[in-house]
Amino acid sequence: MSTGKLTIDLAAIADNWRALAKIAGVETGATVKADAYGCDIGRVGAHLAEAGVRQFFVAMAEEGLALRKAIGTGPVISVFSGHMAGDAEVIAGAELTPMVNSLDQMLRHVEALPGHPFGLQLDTGMNRLGMEPSEWTALREIALSQNPVLVMSHLACADEPAHQMNEQQRKQFDDMTQGLSIPRSLAATGGTLLGPDYHYDLVRPGIGLYGGMPFADAKPVVTLDIPIIQTREVAAGETVGYGNTWTAQTPARIATIAAGYADGLIRAMGAGATLQAGSATVPVVGRVSMDSITVDISALPNAPESLQLIGPHQGVDAVADYAGTIGYEILTSLGHRYARTWTT
Repeated sequence: MSTGKLTIDLAAIADNWRALAKIAGVETGATVKADAYGCDIGRVGAHLAEAGVRQFFVAMAEEGLALRKAIGTGPVISVFSGHMAGDAEVIAGAELTPMVNSLDQMLRHVEALPGHPFGLQLDTGMNRLGMEPSEWTALREIALSQNPVLVMSHLACADEPAHQMNEQQRKQFDDMTQGLSIPRSLAATGGTLLGPDYHYDLVRPGIGLYGGMPFADAKPVVTLDIPIIQTREVAAGETVGYGNTWTAQTPARIATIAAGYADGLIRAMGAGATLQAGSATVPVVGRVSMDSITVDISALPNAPESLQLIGPHQGVDAVADYAGTIGYEILTSLGHRYARTWTT
């Protein structure tokens, strides 16, 4: 096989959801936006629904439609982008619950789909989505008269437990939702780990389901094994890759593996990155190319058929660190050329 093998452990995703649900002690949903963080929204959604998830969250209506086809009727599917122009048919047909972000969206929703369930998203300081306090004050009674089924906000700094913004947003959420009798939600993965004050009636973890930080106790979900295309002997003083950025100080054996930045392995990852051959660690040398990466395997007795980039030895966050990014970007960027296998 000439392409990398990407293995996705659906059982681990479900176990991570159960672990976060136990921490939360309240209803625990699942965020499956961006094709379930690159893990396949249909397969992940169906497996989580079977495990007991009854509240799903997606970024846009089209994702909700794909998820509904996979899980059938029953579980709630909420849409973070709310009710966008042209979404009414999909929202109604797929029984989606838009999280309304503004007056314009609320008017669009109640006019196009009167009586159809919707939720409300409030801005407690992130300045991204949701009604700001002044807009919410003006619209609160009107919005509540339409019987929303959920009110939510989102934390900006939940991955930094000591950050003062967390408490600031929690207090703002309390102020904006005081006296409400409908379910409230503030926490994703990071907020779930901040403690009971942030849990309210529902948490909606995302990255923690897929083995990413800040959920340090998450089970690994993704394994990526990349085949070696060719090996060559490089003499001391010879260079490898674009720009001559790596020079062999001693004779070396270089393996070229079949993946690159076109497969989501970010170009900035090169310096300092490592892969695994069994229990042995081998370094990336030179620049990451579009379809290939060069690796120094001089320390190995023999060239293996493949090398592992993501797995038990290093998760997506470790790989992200090599590129100066976050695990979310690595997961959601993993390309379509990999041969994917899902295990349960």
